[in-house]
Amino acid sequence: MANKHEIEQFFRELQDEICTALETTDGKARFQEDLWTHHTGGGGRTRLIQDGAVIEKGGVNFSAVEGPAGEDLKRQLEIDFNADFFATGVSIVQHPNNPLMPIIHMNVRYFELSDGTYWFGGGIDLTPHYVDDAQAQWFHAQLKAVCDAHDPAFYTQYKKWADDYFYIKHREETRGIGGIFFDHLNEGSLNKSKDEIFAFVKAVGQTFAPIYTHLMKLNGEKPFTEAQKEWQYIRRGRYVEFNLVWDRGTKFGLSTGGRTESILMSLPKEARWFYNHQPEEGSEEALTLSKFKKGIDWV
Repeated sequence: MANKHEIEQFFRELQDEICTALETTDGKARFQEDLWTHHTGGGGRTRLIQDGAVIEKGGVNFSAVEGPAGEDLKRQLEIDFNADFFATGVSIVQHPNNPLMPIIHMNVRYFELSDGTYWFGGGIDLTPHYVDDAQAQWFHAQLKAVCDAHDPAFYTQYKKWADDYFYIKHREETRGIGGIFFDHLNEGSLNKSKDEIFAFVKAVGQTFAPIYTHLMKLNGEKPFTEAQKEWQYIRRGRYVEFNLVWDRGTKFGLSTGGRTESILMSLPKEARWFYNHQPEEGSEEALTLSKFKKGIDWV
């Protein structure tokens, strides 16, 4: 059965593989690494890429932290006993230069308590500034194939979970076209062994680079207008709103003494807000906005 050290090592190697793939495909920018330590133990490697040929700003973070669970963490976990914790994972957000290229997010993670409790979580979701139906269908087909290889029930369940999770309640719109999202996966929540669940999480992590490098090659050099760039800034603003207001990972990290710079790596280099902005009826922007809703069957 996989232990925490094997899981940590996989995530370390996954970060390396994804950074290499993104650098190679971008062809211009290189990741800068920032090593850090956590106040309770362990630490991480924050890697940031900026001002590339395709990627304007992106992060690929690895962390493995441990120590005694503080009162904030115990409240988050709803436990009333003292315990040590271990948490490791990889978190990614990529903001492209081109408004016809989508933002992508992925997180794969593992959490363990000293009483033997453990779980895996993660997912991948896509946030286009303009929805290309064919690319949206392709993206969801890739995720469905990964899910189906491990359990035919996974895609439907985790796709709905993503629709519900990546929802900007105060705007009544989804952050993008969703993807898959899952949390607290263990032998108690699934009829699967720890190794089987880990195999699924591995597969999700390993599908990131092929998916996003394909989209980079398709969209990175497309011509675009100033109006499309303006719309990109507005959609980035929505991305910021979700991450700061609703994202559990952001709130959890900030409330439990996580490393602020690594947590807020997900924010774009530039974003804009306009009072009561409404896209012109019948425009590409309005069409895209109409597709930011739950329950769309992309495959």
